[in-house]
Amino acid sequence: MDGNGRWAARRGLPKIMGHRAGIKAGEEAMEAATALGVRILTLYTFSTENWKRAKEEVDALFGLLESYLDNNSAKLMKNNIRFLAVGRLGQLPATVRGRLDKTMRLTGKNTGLTVNLALNYGGRAEIVDAARELARDVKGGSVDADAVDEKIFARYLYTKDLPDPDLLVRTSGEMRVSNFLLWQIAYAEIYVTGTLWPDFTKADLEKAVAAYGDRERRFGG
Repeated sequence: MDGNGRWAARRGLPKIMGHRAGIKAGEEAMEAATALGVRILTLYTFSTENWKRAKEEVDALFGLLESYLDNNSAKLMKNNIRFLAVGRLGQLPATVRGRLDKTMRLTGKNTGLTVNLALNYGGRAEIVDAARELARDVKGGSVDADAVDEKIFARYLYTKDLPDPDLLVRTSGEMRVSNFLLWQIAYAEIYVTGTLWPDFTKADLEKAVAAYGDRERRFGG
């Protein structure tokens, strides 16, 4: 979800206003995904590199997230949305982690759209964490090192309970994946739009999904 800061700068607004507009775009994306029959929507919300930003901005971002979770739990339940989060969640502020855990428990049995927030997430960090956990199990004897394959390794990823994504949408015209789901997007279709995230609408998501539908997926075959 890239472009919040640039969206605000172009309007002479403080960056936090761009992030607030980004939340509204996220809500519209959730509604559009539901209407399109998308089963899982993963939103790259806060990366492991985002800690480098000014403390005031980081605190404001987490404040916006807490406010959203506090004010929208009933709406998530009404819309049958299952809410998840992946990343190094243990490093998040305790109040943020508490609200995340509460929302995930509340919505855990919902059967509609799964909204998955990547929080304190980095693709390389995920692979390192998976390798570390796998190494412990090999050392402990619960996993045979010679039996390890891609399927077994994937069980140690944050997304072990989710399928790999079919489509990666990159906003604001950036031509890179920015450390997002590096393992999982091996065969994902990539769609790049110059639209800044706060301006990303239902029509934009429909256009991205339509473009995906026109592509031939051969998976190397």
